[in-house]
Amino acid sequence: MQSQAMQGKVVLITGATSGIGKVTAVTLADMGATMVVLGRNAEKGKELLEEITLRTGSKSIDFIRCDLASLDTVKEAATDFKSRYDRLDVLIDNAGGINGKRMTTKDGFEYTFGVNHLAHFVLTNRLLDLLKTSAPSRAVVTSSAAHLSGHIDFDDLMAEKKYTAFKAYGQSKLANVLFTFELARRTQGTRVTANCLHPGAVRSNFAKGMGGALSGFYTIFGVFMKSPEQGAQTMIYLASSPEVESVTGKYFAKSKLKASSPESTNQAQARRLWEISEQLTKKWLA
Repeated sequence: MQSQAMQGKVVLITGATSGIGKVTAVTLADMGATMVVLGRNAEKGKELLEEITLRTGSKSIDFIRCDLASLDTVKEAATDFKSRYDRLDVLIDNAGGINGKRMTTKDGFEYTFGVNHLAHFVLTNRLLDLLKTSAPSRAVVTSSAAHLSGHIDFDDLMAEKKYTAFKAYGQSKLANVLFTFELARRTQGTRVTANCLHPGAVRSNFAKGMGGALSGFYTIFGVFMKSPEQGAQTMIYLASSPEVESVTGKYFAKSKLKASSPESTNQAQARRLWEISEQLTKKWLA
């Protein structure tokens, strides 16, 4: 049993059935938090809740079905959460992935951009009022050092003209940083903080959608990567540490402030991405 630093806090997390998200969910539950996990697979969700109880003794755990590739279910999950809870202390936008081939979500968006960015954009905005009434509260977003080589291609956001896995992934991870920084600006004075992080290269299910040689690369070199326990530390830090309670609009790696890419600090770019994201998802924000 760890310290009960999160006692009385309600935490919502995506992407917690494996990898760094799972470690974070277990750790925060052990610190006393009420953990609510969003996921598309109810069976995996049930198994995770059973594991959390077994490892921590906590029964303050919950699962809400949500497929990030369907914004209808994202909207429904946010509504479901609000029907069960009257506060939200920490929202962790963690789920994400990379795809070897171009695919689309159920709503017609390029899959990597749709899941990694747009789904969390909708989820966060639909829960923002609850974060504000629960303040001081936190939004924590998992990005990646891949954002350093990313670029927002406003002329081809959905990669219809040209698709490569790493280009799409880099764009989505840059979108995560731009979204975080713009969210921090839009919540100034509310005591809601928004920060993002690079977890490091972690042994996880991250590359399972890549296929072929790319997936093989991760299998071969996985032995040199961080364990999920190591990779989760920055996420846990941003979700729970009193050191960052009033820190907002920053990018972290190894639980330390790091400089993000020049494009990520372009406020006009961030506003433009936010406005386009609103236009693309207005049906689910209404």
